[in-house]
Parts: sequence; C-alpha cells; structure tokens
Amino acid sequence: MILGSSCNTVSDTTTLKHDIELPSKIPELLLEKHVKYLISYETDKDEYTYCMTEHMRMSGMYWGLTALDLMGKLEQADKQRVLEFIGQCQSDCGGISASIEHDPHLLYTLSAIQILCIYDALDVINVEKVVKYVKERQQPDGSFTGDCWGEVDVRFSFCAVATLSLVNRLDAINIEKAVEFIIKCMNFDGAFGSKPGSESHAGLIYCCVGLLSITGHLHLIDADRLGWWLCERQLPSGGLNGRPEKLPDVCYSWWVLSALTILGRLHWIDKKRLVNYILICQDTESGGFSDRPGDVADPFHTLFGLTALSLLDRDYSLKPINPTYCMPETIVKHPLNPTCRALFPVEQKSTLNSSEDPPLTLQSWLGISKVNEHAKNELYDMKLINNSLDIPNQTKRDTFEPEVYNFSRGYGAPVGAPRVQR
Repeated sequence: MILGSSCNTVSDTTTLKHDIELPSKIPELLLEKHVKYLISYETDKDEYTYCMTEHMRMSGMYWGLTALDLMGKLEQADKQRVLEFIGQCQSDCGGISASIEHDPHLLYTLSAIQILCIYDALDVINVEKVVKYVKERQQPDGSFTGDCWGEVDVRFSFCAVATLSLVNRLDAINIEKAVEFIIKCMNFDGAFGSKPGSESHAGLIYCCVGLLSITGHLHLIDADRLGWWLCERQLPSGGLNGRPEKLPDVCYSWWVLSALTILGRLHWIDKKRLVNYILICQDTESGGFSDRPGDVADPFHTLFGLTALSLLDRDYSLKPINPTYCMPETIVKHPLNPTCRALFPVEQKSTLNSSEDPPLTLQSWLGISKVNEHAKNELYDMKLINNSLDIPNQTKRDTFEPEVYNFSRGYGAPVGAPRVQR
C-alpha cells in the first residue's frame, strides 16, 4: 500500500517534458566565429576531442569542409593535406576508411567522394575501385551492407547510391532492387526505418527520400502523409526532434528540412521559431553549434545548423545547399557531375508562413509521367514550371499536358529525349 501510494503521488505531480525553453535574447549568426572554430580543429591536433574522433575522421573532415564552403571560406583549409589524407585512406578493395589503417566503410567512402567533388579532385583516388567496392556491398534483396561485416541499414543504401551518382556510375548496381528494399522499409505512418519493420526516424527518412530522389522514384512516396509526420517533429520551442517524445536537436533541422524540401513541403513548418532555435544553439564565445542550448559545440551540429539556415533563409551569407547531397548547389551542378545538374533548381526560395500554397519543387515529380487532374492543375499553377519550361501564356489549364515534360531528364526535356549518358 505504501509503495502504491508513493507511485500515485509521483504520477500526479510529475510531468515529463520533452522540450526546452529558449532564452529571450536570440544571437545573430556568428559566421566569423564558426570559421575560426572549424579551422581550430585542423590546427589543434593534440586536443583530446581530436584524438578521440579518429574513428570518424573522414566524416568529420566532410562536416568541417562543407561548412567552410557554405560560408565561403574553404580556402582557409589545407587542401593539399586533405587530398593526401584521402588518398592514403583508400584500401586495396577500393573502399575508403575513416582514417589511415582503419577498415573501409560506405559511410566514409561517401564522405571522401563528397570532399573530392568539392575540390574537383576525384583523380586522387581510383574511382573504378570505389565503384567495385560499392557494387560488392549490394545484397540479393537490394539492400547494402556498410562494410564486409554485413550490417544492413538504409543509411548504407543512400551512401551507395549517392556515391555512385556523384561519380556517374549508377549503372553499376541494381537500382530497381535498391528501390524495392527502401519501399519495404516504409511504415504505416508514411515514414521510414533502418530496415523493414524498424521504427520511423527522421535521419533514416532523409536517406530513403534522398535515394528515391536520386533514382527518380519519389512518386512511390505518400508525400502528404510523410510530410505530416515530418512537420510534427517541430516542438513548441521551434526545434525539431527525430522521433516522437524526444528532445529537439539541431541536426534534425537538416534531416527533417531536407526531406521536406525534396517533397516540396518545406512550408509546413514554422520558419521563424526554428531559426531562433538554431541560432540559440551557437557557442557565442568560441563558435560552433551544439545540439541544444548550453551544450558543447561540435563540427557535426555546426554543419547541420548552417545547412538548415541555408534552406530556411537566403538572407544569410551562406551558399545555397542541395537538399539531397548536403553539398553546395554549385558543386552538384558542376560539369564534373552532369547527371545531377538538372535534378534540383538553383532557386529554392522558402515560402514558410506564407498564406499562399507554395510551388512544389521539380524533384517532387521526378519519374512521374502520368498525373491525376488535381496534380495536373497544381502543376499548371506552379510558377517554377511556367518559368522553367516557358509554357506559353495562352496555354489554358484544360489543354495543359504535363506528360510532355519529363522532369527526370531535366528542365523541359520532352519525352523521348535521350537521357544524360552516365
């Protein structure tokens, strides 16, 4: 009886809180401090944190270098030393490891390829060996293992597809099987888990939506249902969490926003409150972003705080970020990567909190050749389509046939036009 009484008392007086309260003063975006913070990681190699993160060094370099590039300060990094390090991390099997003499993994292989694309320096490694390594990771069911030890996860599927698309070799794997596996990971709520039957998670949703975007299969997603699940991740503080009943975290500002952007539903979240949450997570003394206000900053959250702000507000002095590859648009559209140049429009102006129904982005319709009447009318009204495809003004809604535009082939390429050679 005493135990029961005690439990009831706790139940009546204790309320679990899965959010935080923001201070009243919101700092400005401190770009100069963030640059100094990231550069310090390259120079302070005796620091405890630097030594203890050797197992993820390649991804850490990608986070830092991409953040610097977004801020227009990539030249402050030691390019030659970065390229030499990557070259030393490629194993005989073709995969790339997190650090020298570590085992190769798809996670670090993608990070290395992203860095090399940023520097336009793919010749530093043997690309054909990378393709062979990625191809060998695909399993009969279409999934990918991260390395030779066999763990399967949709993260590795995304890494494989993104890596091959950046080097123009998607032909090396079975795309249809890869897509089939991703669709098996879709849950009743429209979201995705790490494997079939796993819990929905925002980071894994990004991987699945990104893969379907790259391969031209976004039409297999219930965009409204998934978009609703994603926008429900916003808490009263303005921050976003990765799953229900979890605390907000700056990194989910990227995982959630990028997926919503690809789906054309970025306007479903509250821009102002999220921007305030991200800004309050800055270290105003030393630079960098943390997961939540008052925590220690790190390069991981610094990159994703900046990428989220790039998607949310073009008034900041940040380069436009590509929502699928998490790389500057200028890199994805570089001639180095012709297959990706037309996938995403340069202009992705946010229309958050707008009273009007904003235009969907082109990537929301990749791979679609037939649409219903509602979607046809929506396409007709899209300013982006009218501008990009130069639809004559006299064209009436009832005579508009979106089927003549195959978005997976780029802006305005008619059906029957040859695909870009990979």
